[in-house]
Amino acid sequence: MDRSYICIDLKSFYASVECVDRGLDPMTTNLVVADPERTEKTICLAITPAMKKLGIPNRCRVFQIPEHVKYIMAPPRMQHYIDVSADIYSIYLKYIAKEDIHVYSIDEVFMDVTDYLNLYQVDAKELGQTIMQDILQATGITASCGIGTNLYLAKIAMDITAKHSENHIGILDEENYRRTLWKHRPITDFWRIGPGIANRLKQYGIYTMEEVAKADESMLYKIFGVDAELLIDHAWGRETTTMEDIKNYKPSTNCLTSGQVLACDYSYEQGKLVVKEMADMLCLDLVEKSLVTKSITLYVGYANSMNLEAAKGSISLQTETSSARMILPQVERLYERIVTQKWALIHRINISFNNVTKEEYLQYDLFDSPQEREKERSMQKAMLDIKKRYGKNAVLKGMNLEEGATARERNRQIGGHKSGE
Repeated sequence: MDRSYICIDLKSFYASVECVDRGLDPMTTNLVVADPERTEKTICLAITPAMKKLGIPNRCRVFQIPEHVKYIMAPPRMQHYIDVSADIYSIYLKYIAKEDIHVYSIDEVFMDVTDYLNLYQVDAKELGQTIMQDILQATGITASCGIGTNLYLAKIAMDITAKHSENHIGILDEENYRRTLWKHRPITDFWRIGPGIANRLKQYGIYTMEEVAKADESMLYKIFGVDAELLIDHAWGRETTTMEDIKNYKPSTNCLTSGQVLACDYSYEQGKLVVKEMADMLCLDLVEKSLVTKSITLYVGYANSMNLEAAKGSISLQTETSSARMILPQVERLYERIVTQKWALIHRINISFNNVTKEEYLQYDLFDSPQEREKERSMQKAMLDIKKRYGKNAVLKGMNLEEGATARERNRQIGGHKSGE
């Protein structure tokens, strides 16, 4: 028996929230969500459907908006968007149990509604309409809905088919997917096909999903390796993953990561300072989650004007730890080892604590004092308690006050953007 999946997306979510809060209609109002304190090169987090109708791309930069277009610029308020998203999630729970809901992003969810259709005596389209209407009445935000016989088709129905439907609903099964979308262009409209994959397919004269489906499979495996299996399945409209698979999935390894694009290009020493700040904050994350790490990976991207390949490298620690006292010197050494172009300007930094495990599996280092480690751990926990009670900037280290430090500003952000609090 075919299952029924629904994928719901909140249209231009951030921009819609800002319009609703101002008593404006996002379908007719020109509004962008972007930080006015940043340069005109900053990316718009969202634009309203009204601006999309003018041909303006969703993730454009501010300077790319035509001068003749008048619009409202709303500073991002990430915490507010999270709160609204949580309110909308509570609407989903009125109809569907959390075990049958997968939150894909802040503005998008998948739902397996198979077992609810008989319960409510409706079909998937009617249930989708009911939920969409409930969201609109409660929040003023318009949603679009994709319905499919598998998770992939629900996503494609939402991404492509619903956009051309007056009721913002798209419905697909494998048969009408092939009938209506096999020749659809550009191929990048399909989930998981970005410009890189599209360009590689283009080299072999493949521009549509029909051409992928009918291509020589051995050739596709040669180009994409094991990823070809998923590409071929999707070309035929097939998807084997179920909601149960998603809920039961447990990654074989875990990591904690932090990344930022710097507001301006940084020098070698300023970059080192930011790397240490980021590592220090990740150490507190480890303590808060009762985790330890054994290895660290660092990525440092140079300014575009440098035309240099990014610096990348990893380092293994002597033992699993969450100690900033042990980790920060190692991170500093890693930075000094991989960033050999000391004259080059730095624009992007990513750091990852790899293979994190629960603290109960910690093996102590014979050369490290348990008393010193416990003393530091108590101090880290005290810092976390103060930050939770009085805010993340309630306790700062000396390096956070140095010129070029970013921790204080990042503590006021969520996902690299203003929290709005």
